[in-house]
Amino acid sequence: MSKLHLVIGNKNYSSWSLRPWIALTMAKIPFNETIILLDRPDTARKIAAHSRAGRIPVLHHGKVTVWESLAILEYVADLYPDRHLWPKNAAARAMARAVANEMHAGFSALRNACPMNLRRPRKAVPINAAIRKDVARIEDLWRDCRKKFGKGGKFLFGRFSNADAMFAPVVTRLDTYAIKVGRDTRDYMDAVMATPAFRQWREAALKEKWIVPSDEVD
Repeated sequence: MSKLHLVIGNKNYSSWSLRPWIALTMAKIPFNETIILLDRPDTARKIAAHSRAGRIPVLHHGKVTVWESLAILEYVADLYPDRHLWPKNAAARAMARAVANEMHAGFSALRNACPMNLRRPRKAVPINAAIRKDVARIEDLWRDCRKKFGKGGKFLFGRFSNADAMFAPVVTRLDTYAIKVGRDTRDYMDAVMATPAFRQWREAALKEKWIVPSDEVD
């Protein structure tokens, strides 16, 4: 089987890139990576060499090219069914896909106001009603997943899955911007941030020197 090749953005800022990267790493699936620096004069040209969609992450697998984080997660789950990137139980799997898709399409208020920035000092920012609504919905989703299917471990569906990978950037946002959450939410956040994969990503992110001004929120 051809080795996977994942094209990602800066680890400090690229929330979409974190998702397939942490999923692959947690599942111990080997892959090569290429980092393209964001917000540079040559960024668009370099991304276009991998995907005409003009966005990253992108996954290459032999002659197959997959773009968009969630599509990459689905492709890898099909490629490695033994790694159980989605929960085994059909009801849990359906819910995991639903919450992953809700994350993919939603929570724009939180995402726009609080971009992923792992180097940023942990400090609160003003939170408006739209952001509070997003956070409340996220906490409700996480509690529901944990209550129904999370008894077998620390993650949304017990063991780490694609659903956790989709929410990993949100975990960093809630932490970085010191957003007040419930004790159970904080426990889940701590579990994600304690994984070897996330710690590896964060360590690399903190060593990066490149700055994306639009993602630097005071």
